[in-house]
Amino acid sequence: MSLFDCNSRCSCTFFAVIASVALGVVTAFLQITGTITVAPVFSWVFFGIALLFLVVTLGTLSFNDRTAVCRCRCTALNALLIGALGTIVSALVILAFAFVATSIIGAVFLGLELFFFFLFVFSSACFVRCLFGCGE
Repeated sequence: MSLFDCNSRCSCTFFAVIASVALGVVTAFLQITGTITVAPVFSWVFFGIALLFLVVTLGTLSFNDRTAVCRCRCTALNALLIGALGTIVSALVILAFAFVATSIIGAVFLGLELFFFFLFVFSSACFVRCLFGCGE
């Protein structure tokens, strides 16, 4: 039995959430200390990637066979959708308001945006892994 098996207690999405939280906190810390500055272009890129992938995922799922359902697929898909929608909303918030590079609120929203973006990326990898490796 592998570490990320469908019947395992350690799920792939759990590790995706932990890694995303860590990357979001590190990004917020680096933003507040002024080590990195993120231009609005990156928020536009994250917004576009999440929106395009959300449309493709929902379009693909409409043609999916619903008879073969795996628990890990549902968990990974929920995390994927939360990550994509969170990325879209947080990118819109960052683009709507002009934040100073070292403001706490700006760092929090940037950390949230990157948390949701990395959750989206890691959970999409978990979803693909569950599609092809569930073992049913």
